Amino acid sequence: MPGRRRAAERVPLEDRPVEGVKRVLLAAPRGYCAGVDRAVVAVEKALERYGAPVYVRKQIVHNIHVVTELEAKGAIFVEEVDEVPEGAHVVFSAHGVSPVVVDAAADRGLHAIDATCPLVTKVHREAVRFAKSDFEILLIGHEGHEEVEGTAGEAPEHVTIVNSPEEADTVEVRDPSKVVWLSQTTLSVDETMETVNRLRTRFPELQNPPSDDICYATQNRQVAIKKVARDADLVIVVGSANSSNSVRLVEVALEYGAKAAYRVDYADEVKQEWLDGVGTVGVTSGASVPEVLVQEVLEALAEAGYGDVSEVRTAEEDLMFSLPKELRQDASGHRDGRALGGRTSR
Repeated sequence: MPGRRRAAERVPLEDRPVEGVKRVLLAAPRGYCAGVDRAVVAVEKALERYGAPVYVRKQIVHNIHVVTELEAKGAIFVEEVDEVPEGAHVVFSAHGVSPVVVDAAADRGLHAIDATCPLVTKVHREAVRFAKSDFEILLIGHEGHEEVEGTAGEAPEHVTIVNSPEEADTVEVRDPSKVVWLSQTTLSVDETMETVNRLRTRFPELQNPPSDDICYATQNRQVAIKKVARDADLVIVVGSANSSNSVRLVEVALEYGAKAAYRVDYADEVKQEWLDGVGTVGVTSGASVPEVLVQEVLEALAEAGYGDVSEVRTAEEDLMFSLPKELRQDASGHRDGRALGGRTSR
C-alpha cells in the first residue's frame, strides 16, 4: 500500500524486564472527531459520486495515513485551486478556507464541495459578525496554519494573529474598548486561557466569543491525557507532525506529569529505548487519526510485554455532522445512508 508500512516490515519490540507490572493506559476519547469523520467521508463520497480524480485543496485532515489512503482511491491533493483543471470537482479541507479561495474556485468554474468542520465555520461567522461591528479581532492561533488563514481571511482588515502568551504582552490594538478574542479550534486549552488572561490584563474590556472556540474533541482529548499522564512513565501520541491537536497532546502529557512523551505516525516509530525502565505507558491519538493506527501501536507494545490495557475514559462522544449538501443524496437522488457522515465501524 503506497506510503503505508506493513506490520511485517516492523522490527518487533523486545520484552525487557522492568520493576513492577507492565501496563497500558489507553485514553478515551481519542482519534477521529465528528468534523474529521465528515471531511474524510466527504472525499470518499465525492469519489464514489463523481469518479476519480477528485481534487482536494491542502490535506483534507492533518494525517499522513489518511491522505495516503485517499490518494490510493483517486484523490489528488493540491496546494491551491489554480492547480485544479477548470470544471473539476474540488473539496475544501476540514480546516476551512477564506473567501478569496472560494472566489478563486468559482472563477475557474470548479465544482466546490466545502468539507470545513462546522465548528470552524462557527468561528468564521463570529469573525464576520464582529468585523461588521467594527471590532478588532485578536485571533489566538498559529500563523500559517490553514485554519488560521481561513478565519483571518474572513475579515483581514480586522484580524491580528496572536501566536502565543508572550505575544499577548506586545500586541497593539486601535481601540481597547472594541476588541474581542477568537481562537483556532485545536489549541491547548490551558495555553489559550493564559493568552486570554494576559490580553485581558492589558485590555480590560476585551470581549469573549459567544461560545468556546476550542472544539469539544480537542478539549476532551486533552482532559483524557491529563488523567493518564499523572500515572504514566511514557505517553505515546499517535498523530502527524502537522496536526496541531496531536502536538498539543504531547505538550499536555508532559505538563501534567508524564515522565516522557512522544508523537508517532506509525507503530514502527516506537523506539525500544523509550521503554527502558517503563512500567506504565499511556496511549492516545489526535482527532484526525484512524483507530487502526492506535491498535497497531498497542500490538507493538504487547510484543514488549505491555499486553495489559486499561481504558481511561473521561467523556462520551456521539456528535455527528451532516455531509456537505452536494453529497447527502446518491446519484439517483435518494438520501445517502451516510448523510450524517458517520461510518458503519470505527
